[in-house]
Amino acid sequence: MFLARLPFLKQSRVGYCRGIGSRVERGKTMKRFFKPIEKDGSAKKPALSPKEEGDGEKRPESGENNGNGEKKDPLKFVTWNANSFLLRAKNDWPEFSKFVSSLDPDVIAIQEVRVPAAGSKGAPKNHGELKDDTSSSRDEKQILMRALSRAPFGSYRVWWSLADSKYAGTALLVKKCFKPVKVSFSLDRAASKHEQDGRVILAEFNTFRLLNTYSPNNGWKDEENSFQRRRKWDKRMLEFVVQLSDKPLIWCGDLNVSHEEIDVSHPEFFAAAKRNGYVPPNKEDCGQPGFTLAERKRFGSILREGKLIDAYRFLHKEKDMERGFSWSGHPVGTYRGKRMRIDYFLVSEKLKDRIISCEMHGHGIELEGFYGSDHCPVSLELSQVSHDS
Repeated sequence: MFLARLPFLKQSRVGYCRGIGSRVERGKTMKRFFKPIEKDGSAKKPALSPKEEGDGEKRPESGENNGNGEKKDPLKFVTWNANSFLLRAKNDWPEFSKFVSSLDPDVIAIQEVRVPAAGSKGAPKNHGELKDDTSSSRDEKQILMRALSRAPFGSYRVWWSLADSKYAGTALLVKKCFKPVKVSFSLDRAASKHEQDGRVILAEFNTFRLLNTYSPNNGWKDEENSFQRRRKWDKRMLEFVVQLSDKPLIWCGDLNVSHEEIDVSHPEFFAAAKRNGYVPPNKEDCGQPGFTLAERKRFGSILREGKLIDAYRFLHKEKDMERGFSWSGHPVGTYRGKRMRIDYFLVSEKLKDRIISCEMHGHGIELEGFYGSDHCPVSLELSQVSHDS
């Protein structure tokens, strides 16, 4: 930004971040016009149009000092399985926008974007861009981009990792006043390609790494796209968290597993769940996907060997039947009132003393605060890095 060349303009981290969203809105009509405000001794920074995002102008680095020698990295995070980001943009955007404006997170991690990657049929795909080579896909892209250009989302930069079809996919929104050192899209750090189905976005900041994943559902049978796929995923996740230990990790997203009985509303119901009467040969694979003993054991190993803390359970030791779950069954039918906690913030043990809050933002069997999805947003807030860290 050319504002970086004006040393007399200084704002706090919060002021800078919050200001961009409103400036983008004004930028639609004012373009680059800006005018100093004399009464408070400060000045407005120039409004940027949505097209200017990522245009190569300099932005403050996340490692810049804040005057006390501390480096600035994001502190407030939200993760949400949107169950189709496009549908949420069409049907639930005003309510979700109010939630984001109120909470004012620095980072928003989205799962189940369900928008296909760019590229025509039969051609190689660009998994970091939205499909727009047909009339319908152009319309859908326009709906999403318009939603993301409005306040408060105009103050965020967006990274996508998308599947070939309207399936899975993730997105990461980071306030423009924070600049990741690196963003990648695979559990294999040496790979330049995106993870299959767009399940991974890894953002490295100065003091930690942030991993956003949409973990594959275990399914009901010992087949390639069910148990076998989940076993392979868990093996790779274990290797990832063990090997990536040079910086603290914040791992968030829909992890598709409830670790303990306290993490589901009705343990007996989920443990006995079947699909079409099928019973897996291995007893540990029986039950609701996400609550089988095999999955829960593997998840425990990942936490233990990766030295990771479940931030929500670290702060909330007791079962909360009203606000303690992130996924809820449909209000009508067998799964009414049946709920699971499968969306997480897991943090390295080195960060546990910095956890201020970790909350579920939906409640009740009528899915209040779910914004049209079957998952509610989950938030994490950390304290600033102390001088002793």
